[in-house]
Amino acid sequence: MKLNKRRWFLASFAVLFLVMSLAGETNVLASTLNDLKNEQKAAKEKKNTIQSNIQKKDSAIKVNQSKIETIMDQILKLNAEIEETNANMNRVINKINKTNEEIDELKASIEDLEQKIAERDVVLRDRVRAMQVKGGQVSYIDVLLGANSFADFIDRFSAVSTLMDADRDIMRKQQEDIEQLEEEKALVEKKLKQLEEDKAKLERLKANLQEKKKAKGKLIDELEAEQEKLANEKKVLEEEFHETVEIEAELEKKIIAEQKRAAEVARREAERKRKEREAAAAANPNTLPPVSSGFWTRPANGRFTSSFGWRTHPIYHTKKQHRGVDIANSIGTPVIAAADGVVSYAGRMGGLGNVIMITHSVDGTIMTTAYAHLSKINVSSGQVVDKGQHIGAIGTTGASTGPHLHFEVHIGNWTASGPSAVNPLRYVSF
Repeated sequence: MKLNKRRWFLASFAVLFLVMSLAGETNVLASTLNDLKNEQKAAKEKKNTIQSNIQKKDSAIKVNQSKIETIMDQILKLNAEIEETNANMNRVINKINKTNEEIDELKASIEDLEQKIAERDVVLRDRVRAMQVKGGQVSYIDVLLGANSFADFIDRFSAVSTLMDADRDIMRKQQEDIEQLEEEKALVEKKLKQLEEDKAKLERLKANLQEKKKAKGKLIDELEAEQEKLANEKKVLEEEFHETVEIEAELEKKIIAEQKRAAEVARREAERKRKEREAAAAANPNTLPPVSSGFWTRPANGRFTSSFGWRTHPIYHTKKQHRGVDIANSIGTPVIAAADGVVSYAGRMGGLGNVIMITHSVDGTIMTTAYAHLSKINVSSGQVVDKGQHIGAIGTTGASTGPHLHFEVHIGNWTASGPSAVNPLRYVSF
């Protein structure tokens, strides 16, 4: 008898330890899953923010493109001005070179004229001295009177005339060369003055050219800096975006793994909780619906009022797919879990009103059930539930025309749209 009591005590202790272990694991699962979902939500928000910043940066780059184009226009204008300045400088340099050549030619001509004038000056001085010694013009008369015959006189007269013409020609050429010398000297002075003005103009053009080149260099530096700045900012954002996408993908893998683990925990607890469901059903024979054998059971008592498929929505008056079935009953009628699983969502959600979503593992396949329009929610996200466990009550929250339970079955995780919803009649009898 004592041995049996001891065995009973040990068995009870083992069951208690198993329950506590499973409960602890369930709490850890819920906490980990919630943390991962929170991290995923934060990663998505960060990704969206970065993506928005990238779009803003693209817009800023496009807006800044006009500034870049303005700078380019200024650079092109400066290039044209620089080319024009270079052309002007070349023209001035050519003019200076030509003036220098003309000055050199004038200086050579002046030197030649000065030499000729000096030589004539010597001849004229000698003639003057000779005339002074012989008494001026008398010497010519003496020459004529000294003729021995008329023919000699004619010869002497011709010679004197030739000498007098030669003297006059020398004087005329001397005067012309002196006048030309003065003109050329004045022209040299004029060209030297023009040369100085052209050199000053050239220096101004050179200074102007340097200023334009300096301004052009500054504009190019500004252009390159602006382009590099925007490109670097966008690159940093893109790198951060890709990193966030990788983190989000990794979190999604972890969440899926955690959901699978949650489903496995639900499967392991199924046998233990089966007896508790039977006890709960026995304790509430008049309120909770009977729990059927097999994996699935009917989630609530009531009248089957609407099936799965396309229909005209009673509130929106548009043709929409009814992605579940409806069971009508009074507000407060108990709603139970259709199968073992883990609560993946419990709260308010748009037209579904108060809704509970439970993730199940069916022979290794993830499935999700949804219970909508509830008046009351008795479970929380991450909680492990048993088939037949009281999870809420029928209501008329959300887009509802009367008290009823809207019940959905999805292959995989619940989605707001897409082909994941299937007809619940394939799995549950109503």
